[in-house]
Amino acid sequence: MERDNQLKLYGQVADRLKEAHTTVRALQVPEGVRMALSRKLLVITAAAKHDLPDAARRLDRLMKDLDEGRFPEGD
Repeated sequence: MERDNQLKLYGQVADRLKEAHTTVRALQVPEGVRMALSRKLLVITAAAKHDLPDAARRLDRLMKDLDEGRFPEGD
């Protein structure tokens, strides 16, 4: 049963990461900001390989920030 829940969460996180990448590509922000957001998504993707629940929380936090118009500083 635990494995089923893990697989379900993995599928949800994968779908949400795909949506997040699409959202970031569509944002009208400077290229440096877009790159910073892409890096954050790559870090979340890497974290999902080791700690899926933490990656899901990080993704929630990032998407909430985007929804509220909070963007990282670009390089």
